[in-house]
Amino acid sequence: MTPGSRKAAVVGVALSDCGRVEHATPYALHAQAARRALADAGLGREVVDGFASAGLGTLAPVEVAEYLGLRPTWVDSTSVGGSTWEVMAAHAADAIAMGHADAVLLVYGSTARADIRAGRRTGDLSFGSRGPLQFEVPYGHTLIAKYAMAARRHMIEHGTTVEQLAQVAVQARANAALNPEAMFRDPITVDDVLNGPMIADPFTRLHCCIRSDGGAAVLLAAEEFVRDCRTAPVWVLGTGEHVSHAAMSEWPDFTTGPAAVSGRLALERAGVRPAEIDFAELYDAFTYMTLVTLEDLGFCGKGEGGAFVEKGRLLVRGGELPVNTDGGGLSAQHPGMRGLFLLVEAVRQLRGECGERQVRGRDGELPRLGVASATGGWFCSSGTLVLGRD
Repeated sequence: MTPGSRKAAVVGVALSDCGRVEHATPYALHAQAARRALADAGLGREVVDGFASAGLGTLAPVEVAEYLGLRPTWVDSTSVGGSTWEVMAAHAADAIAMGHADAVLLVYGSTARADIRAGRRTGDLSFGSRGPLQFEVPYGHTLIAKYAMAARRHMIEHGTTVEQLAQVAVQARANAALNPEAMFRDPITVDDVLNGPMIADPFTRLHCCIRSDGGAAVLLAAEEFVRDCRTAPVWVLGTGEHVSHAAMSEWPDFTTGPAAVSGRLALERAGVRPAEIDFAELYDAFTYMTLVTLEDLGFCGKGEGGAFVEKGRLLVRGGELPVNTDGGGLSAQHPGMRGLFLLVEAVRQLRGECGERQVRGRDGELPRLGVASATGGWFCSSGTLVLGRD
């Protein structure tokens, strides 16, 4: 094959133990997820010559690779927040296409919830106060406040209501009810969301993601490895990445996120239109992220996200565009940087392994096309992948 001609497929995916994991280290969760992903693919550790990881260790991913007993010849430690894993997957697909790697393992693990309970860290996440952040930190610009400001701007400019935002949480919980691995499965109503304690106006508690422990792993491989795998391949059809801003003052439009660029690139490179997508896995640290990303990816027009989500379109059962089919970060799990979990769920959906929450395509068969789009920081970065069975 000439360089650049090889196709890349996801051949193995797995989660570690998730939810409430009291007695494990982040390294152990990395290892558990990695072993399970390799077993899912039916491949041995010896085939892995590429490795990507971020968020753990002083020399990430060197320390994690050592812990896993890997000696990769291709590595990636990109760190752009929650979208890190979609960006890494794009880099891995490019490396496979060029012949720089044959099989690339992406892995993540975090004990964010257990660490807080044990007093090893606090619930406040600080990004420091140096560089551009020095102009905002003194004024109380917390991470949640940044997202809340963006949501309020969308409400002002487009008439989006807090009830519409609440619908995102309600439908995510309804999807989680079908997922035995979800951390929270009991139904909630719009009133439940609205009447919760205020966190950062307009977000009450249920507008915000849960905090869990857990890990995930995804194995990508070159097309010639597919015949040796025990699972059906899910092909990487198109990718896109984009970084937008660090300082909120440098973000030109709070109602448009970086997925507007990464999504356009991924769809164009895959040669598909939003209307052809069967389901979407979107980063949802807050309800507004889901709503604005739907607009950014072209599933509805700018300013139409509120009306789009209030009609139940995101539901696995009866929804026109099932979104966050596992329950998302709002209900299933969110151990820190959730982007890799989006890829795991998307692959499982395309392989038809999701039981009660299984999405069906327009012909009633298994879905053909799915999108995984993650956001990092405070809409600072985005990575989008179009995945398909064909």
